[in-house]
Amino acid sequence: MYRYDSLDQQLIDERVSQYRDQMARHLAGELSEDELRPLRLQNGLYIQRHGPMLRIAIPYGMLSSRQLRKLAEISQRYDRSFGHFTTRQNMQLNWPQFEETPAILGELASVEMHAVQTSGNCVRNITTDHFAGIAPDELVDPRPYCELLRQWSTFHPEFAFLPRKFKIAVNAAAQDRAVIRAHDIGLDLVSDERGEIGFRVFVGGGLGRTPILGKVVREFLPRRHVLSYLDAILRLYNRYGRRDNMYKARIKILVQALGSEEFSRQVEAEWAQLRDGETTVTDAEFARLAEHFTPPAWQALPAEDPAHAARLASDKAFANWVKRCVHAHKTPGYAALTLSLKAAGAPPGDITEQQMIAVADLADRFSFGELRVSHEQNVVLADVRQGDLYEVWQIARSHRLATANVGLLTDMICCPGGDLCSLANARSLPIAAAVHDKFDNLDYLYDIGDISLNISGCMNSCGHHHVANIGILGVDKNDEEWYQITVGGQQGNAATIGKVIGPSFYAQEVPEVIEALIGVYLEQRTASERFIDTWLRLGAEPFKTRAYAGRDRRRSAKVAPTAKEVVNA
Repeated sequence: MYRYDSLDQQLIDERVSQYRDQMARHLAGELSEDELRPLRLQNGLYIQRHGPMLRIAIPYGMLSSRQLRKLAEISQRYDRSFGHFTTRQNMQLNWPQFEETPAILGELASVEMHAVQTSGNCVRNITTDHFAGIAPDELVDPRPYCELLRQWSTFHPEFAFLPRKFKIAVNAAAQDRAVIRAHDIGLDLVSDERGEIGFRVFVGGGLGRTPILGKVVREFLPRRHVLSYLDAILRLYNRYGRRDNMYKARIKILVQALGSEEFSRQVEAEWAQLRDGETTVTDAEFARLAEHFTPPAWQALPAEDPAHAARLASDKAFANWVKRCVHAHKTPGYAALTLSLKAAGAPPGDITEQQMIAVADLADRFSFGELRVSHEQNVVLADVRQGDLYEVWQIARSHRLATANVGLLTDMICCPGGDLCSLANARSLPIAAAVHDKFDNLDYLYDIGDISLNISGCMNSCGHHHVANIGILGVDKNDEEWYQITVGGQQGNAATIGKVIGPSFYAQEVPEVIEALIGVYLEQRTASERFIDTWLRLGAEPFKTRAYAGRDRRRSAKVAPTAKEVVNA
């Protein structure tokens, strides 16, 4: 993984010093709250429903065991002994003390971490495939490109105050696992007919109030031009993006207004002034970055480990975990595995201090001291020998990290919602808990098979509900919490935006509505169909009819229960 050089460390240390001085002046009454606000946001500090929230950057989801141990220590010393992984592969601390945040940033800097540009109208954390560097379907390792973009975007003076926040994702695999079309810029690594590596460039994607998938604005961009081309896109956005209306300020609105062809034409015109300039990425510069991502010391192993095969045959629980949580590796004898943060009773994406230490120990013993955070809010060990999987599973299970539900209904993406977030219209976590309780049967989940269910507490869509097979959105109606259901969204190469099936539901109704939708699928599916396939074949009507069939009965039983009542029932 990338390691700081002296310049990186100097920049972060200087930023910590600046922020410490800014906070001291604020506490002394020399900086008002309005004056401090943009300064604290530049360092990842929000003020949420119950107090501060600090968002910590995890560039393209890569962590060392040393860094994870530091996060565990920080969570214990300054917070409530847990952290929350987000869909941008970052970590949030939801209960730090306002005046202690400079100390937290100092602790982070000691292990090459920071909270810079995790908030504000700037380029946010660059994200990518959590199997980067080891995926069998990968063209090249995308991480050097992500690091290039991180260095380019960090402290970029021209793009520090964009019309709105800006998100970039990179994919290099045959199957898109980074949801690149749902980003302001999505970069798909491809090769041309001569074998040259470059990018297919998508622009104008995003979820939120107006969910849109990005459009291709260039089919092939040589890698040496990637920074100058992104400069051109962001200059155009900075110049013409709306600043009078925050709901129409994202680049997707500009692309829609101009049309993708005209937008592309204007980008090309801007790029003509920048092309082959000082931001051209030389082979030497790329080689410098790529050196940080050389493969670990993989052993020469047989493709199949006999002891592993024997355990699969003899232990059904282990075999189920392997089927759902263990993934192919490009190196014979190795596997990647997902440690699920979706156990029953645990908020999706939350990880305790003890679990962080356990994962760091597992990474040190079995995966070269490194781990990844997925945008699905789980943790990945990327380089585990097949022969070690059984021991890893046993240890992970003892820490509630081995729920065999990855890719199943209870592997939910879920934002913190109204329990913590000041922007939320409704609570998300109680709904996730109620759905998990309703479907807490692995045999039933295995029968349902691959399906995605995501939950957002408001239209900002931090839970990515628009691109889930089943999406749940919290809405506010007359100070009551209601939930809108979308169906038919999906990620990957065939990314689509889900459609709202009709009027919203009370909190208490949501688990039964999900059960009704699943029921249609189980009755109507063919042998090889996933939920999304049956939806696409049948269309919305049978699902919608079933979802609303019992509505009057449910509502006559109880009127307008809150999300809290669902959990306490």
